[in-house]
Amino acid sequence: MRKNDCLTLRAENLGAEMEGVCRYEGMPVFVPGLLPGEEAQVRIVKVEKRYAFGRLESAPAVSSPDRKQPGCPAYPRCGGCTARHMTYEATLSAKRQQVADCLQRIGGISAEVLPVLGMDEPSRYRNKTSLPAGGTADQPVLGFYAPRSHAVIPASACPNAMPPADEITAAFLSWMRRHRLEPYRETEHKGLIRHLVIRVNRQGQAMVTVAANAASLPHARELAELLRPLGVVSLWLNENRRQTNVILSDSFHLIDGQETLTDTLLDLRFELSPASFFQVNPEQTEKLYRTAIDFAALWPDELLADVYCGAGTITLSMASGCRKAIGIEVVPAAVENAKRNAAANGISNAEFHCGKAEELLPRFVADGLRPDVIVIDPPRKGVESAVIQAIAQAAPSRVVYVSCNPATLARDAKLLEEAGYPVRKVQPVDMFCWTSGIETVALLSKIKTSVHIDIDLDMTELDVTKAETKATYEEIKAYVLEHTGLKVSYLYIAQVKAKHGIIERDCYNKPKTEGNHVPQCPPEKEKAIEDALRHFQMITD
Repeated sequence: MRKNDCLTLRAENLGAEMEGVCRYEGMPVFVPGLLPGEEAQVRIVKVEKRYAFGRLESAPAVSSPDRKQPGCPAYPRCGGCTARHMTYEATLSAKRQQVADCLQRIGGISAEVLPVLGMDEPSRYRNKTSLPAGGTADQPVLGFYAPRSHAVIPASACPNAMPPADEITAAFLSWMRRHRLEPYRETEHKGLIRHLVIRVNRQGQAMVTVAANAASLPHARELAELLRPLGVVSLWLNENRRQTNVILSDSFHLIDGQETLTDTLLDLRFELSPASFFQVNPEQTEKLYRTAIDFAALWPDELLADVYCGAGTITLSMASGCRKAIGIEVVPAAVENAKRNAAANGISNAEFHCGKAEELLPRFVADGLRPDVIVIDPPRKGVESAVIQAIAQAAPSRVVYVSCNPATLARDAKLLEEAGYPVRKVQPVDMFCWTSGIETVALLSKIKTSVHIDIDLDMTELDVTKAETKATYEEIKAYVLEHTGLKVSYLYIAQVKAKHGIIERDCYNKPKTEGNHVPQCPPEKEKAIEDALRHFQMITD
């Protein structure tokens, strides 16, 4: 096989980037756009020692039932998506298989991977869009980089972007054309406009940041007046004169409006600055966090440590269910955001520490920190070995791993399993529809055999009602999930049992510190739990 050969190839399965994986004389050939079972003419564009890359030269002779029209004129030239030629159900199935394959192949872990939690309507989901500028002063364009290049593919309208991002993009382009503002040329380090970054909240308000190769922006007041009717409440200039492909520098100047944009997650308010990290898909983020909360199964008297906590979104969403929450994050601005967000939401039992996870967590554990639950949400490179060693030394009862990379999740899960923490549950969540990206929540837990003893119990001597002996919490949770699809926590079950006079230990229902808020069971979950209690004959009303 040589470069430029044209071969007839058949895809056997999908690769990590949703590309078709073919074989020619035993060598894998990766072909974007080809689906399993499809056969087509493929031009070989690159040959490595053990694999090759190809490009479709013709449409498949027979299309897969998983194929659909992309629904975007920029696809596949734009590098924003990799799977718009597939049905949404097919993308979810492929992502689930990717997680399972990584766990098995890299980690030797055969835990069941649950079906991916997808979106009901997988469009207009991104609350942040970063558009590089290209073209000329007379004909500027905004779009996305083509795959594996910095060629700007025009995409002034994106089907993934939340409104009013497209309207803001169109207005910004008209402003550039009117004043003949030159797009930045990377090779020459000349030109003014580098990127347009749009962040949108659920209320339709927007924060706009213009990354420019200058300390000021001409006609800035006119731009502000043009964007304000479109919902832009915050307009910033980011001065980026460096010869780098980093989108934003550390130099921000407020042009118009307020300094922050407010958004919500799980009924918590978050103040976002232009440099703040915030998950890009709010609907799916709530599913991700609810899964992590459910896996953590916190009790009000427990201690939580959230490693790689960012701006504290997971820490704060879990703080109300535990005695104390500790966050660790290396980015100073993110730590300050986390502290402000805690104060804005009246959360007093969360504290945040700035430093490298591989340095702070081992130090805290050496000083006696013993969390009941540790949450880890690392970057794509995964968890440092020093963090895994510190987790093993701290010996929490549960570890909740939130991952954006199935490969490093599998590698780290293997190390944690060797430290005594086997994988119990794996739940993928589709945060990045029509791409190969997948977020996964994994629960790892262990039984501390050193503190377990065998004893005989006389149930009549315990402070327990007959009803309490009829079903375990896990059986009640399983019944509710099977019959309603709802996930309920131990705390919610305990609250409903207490409402019906079934005796509970105090720690289920009362916080251990003053001012600590305990979440209350939502009505639909209360009804589902009551139905389960009736099924197990624990209540009769």
